[in-house]
Amino acid sequence: MNLSALKPASGSVKTKKRLGRGQGSGMGGTSTRGHKGAQSRSGYSQKSHFEGGQMPLQRRVPKFGFKNINRVEYKALNLDAIQAVVDKTNATVIDIETLYSNGLVSKTDLVKVLNRGELKVAVEVKVHAFSKTAAEAIEKAGGKAVTL
Repeated sequence: MNLSALKPASGSVKTKKRLGRGQGSGMGGTSTRGHKGAQSRSGYSQKSHFEGGQMPLQRRVPKFGFKNINRVEYKALNLDAIQAVVDKTNATVIDIETLYSNGLVSKTDLVKVLNRGELKVAVEVKVHAFSKTAAEAIEKAGGKAVTL
């Protein structure tokens, strides 16, 4: 066995069709495109989502709902996740930078703290929003909930 003797497994590599190379090839004449019509011409491309004249799915399915352009999307973060960061880093101040360095949020996320789990240590949490119960739980543990 050596590198110069390597070749693909038999049957795994197919030779490509050589179109328009004369009648003897079996792929001459119309080059497997049939006769006339748009599909036989060069430069033909079908519109994406075209369903052969059938009413397209996009038009069959009804419209509903709306997108609120003023919606503010927060990344939810629970107290147990903050406790895990405190256990790992022994930090007294938890801010976006700390959460980012621990892989919990991305730099552009708006973060809201929710009240799942419990906080066992006094810690100052600086994020964009808090649920009412989460803010109470942080202050009950002796910490501070600071809204950015």
